[in-house]
Amino acid sequence: MLASLANLMKRTHNLSCKAANDSSQVTGKRITCIINVTETKSSSPPPPPGVEYVHIPVSDTPLSPLRDHFSEVADKIRSTAEGGGRVLVHCNAGVSRSAALCMAYLMKHRGVTLMEAHGWVRSCRPIVRPNPGFWKQLIQYEAELRGCNSVRMAPSSIGEIPDVYTEEARNMVLL
Repeated sequence: MLASLANLMKRTHNLSCKAANDSSQVTGKRITCIINVTETKSSSPPPPPGVEYVHIPVSDTPLSPLRDHFSEVADKIRSTAEGGGRVLVHCNAGVSRSAALCMAYLMKHRGVTLMEAHGWVRSCRPIVRPNPGFWKQLIQYEAELRGCNSVRMAPSSIGEIPDVYTEEARNMVLL
């Protein structure tokens, strides 16, 4: 399973908005589809010729309905990869929205748990950290897909967080 995920992730990239708007990076990585998960379409130049562009207008706030797009984006990533293409999923910083969508894809089409999906995405991009609202939506999505959950929300000194971060939160020093 890990080898197939490694091959798959070569076809799926999670970058910041700045990198996504750099046509040399898009061309260099042989991207064929860009999924932009920002509130508004960027004012940057259009993607290079032959690159499909999908805009998912969602803000990075805990109450934003990113869940409404999990299946749609997961299916798009799968169909592009199956057709030999490469997908770039981006938001502003490549930390919350795009990471959550990549995790939803892995759960739906690769059959992994949310905990495994998070571990894999984080191993590819260590700064990923979906906001607590997106975590709640991912937890709900995992329950719908699998009938159980591998991640739960837990209380902490910094508020409710997914239990994958409890050890990290314990080691934080609040200033």
